[in-house]
Parts: sequence; structure tokens; C-alpha cells
Amino acid sequence: MKKNMGNTDKLVRVIIAVIIAALYFTNTITGTLGIVLLVLAGVFVLTSVISFCPLYAPFGLSTCKRA
Repeated sequence: MKKNMGNTDKLVRVIIAVIIAALYFTNTITGTLGIVLLVLAGVFVLTSVISFCPLYAPFGLSTCKRA
């Protein structure tokens, strides 16, 4: 897997994941929507850790800075 996520992209995803988790654990979002958003937050964190977004690959997108 070639990295296709830059630092800003990773930071934004982690911030969004933290916000979703905080809203879920404070019972602001509940039920099926809460679970779906929590799973999405987990995907955001996972893709940030590995620096690869599978949705970017088919479209040839990359937010990495070119050297």
C-alpha cells in the first residue's frame, strides 16, 4: 500500500473521530446512528494510523506532499 494521506488529512480525521466518540459516550447521539458513526470514527482512526485511504486509490487521489 502506497501512502496517500497527508498530515493535515490525518489530523482532521482524528479530530472528527474524537468528536464523534465524545458525542456517543455522552449520549448525544444514540441508537443505530450512534453505532454507525462510531464505526465510521474507528475507520477514520485506522486509515489515519496506516496513512492509506482505500477510497482515494481508485480515483488516484492523494493528499501527501510530493517531494
